[in-house]
Amino acid sequence: MKSITVQQLRESSGVPLIDVREVDEFAAGHVPGAVNLPMSTIGEHLDELPDGEFHVICQIGGRSGRVVEALTVRGHDAVNVDGGTAEWVAAGLPTER
Repeated sequence: MKSITVQQLRESSGVPLIDVREVDEFAAGHVPGAVNLPMSTIGEHLDELPDGEFHVICQIGGRSGRVVEALTVRGHDAVNVDGGTAEWVAAGLPTER
């Protein structure tokens, strides 16, 4: 499974970011520019996933890792963000609400 650190995420530009946390978690604070597609409903939104490479984030990396594995099997170029939103916040990086 491909993965990146939150520092690599911060330095990447133009790569879509999918946040697979639940709506209330996303609303409490997320990486700027992230799009919320909760893991619990992502199967209903496969047609909304970007073409080409995209990053997947959750709170600490577990859910996003499972989503990346499932999407990779389906042929998507998904990359997990290790440490997730918790590590993004711990690194002092900005969030949106």
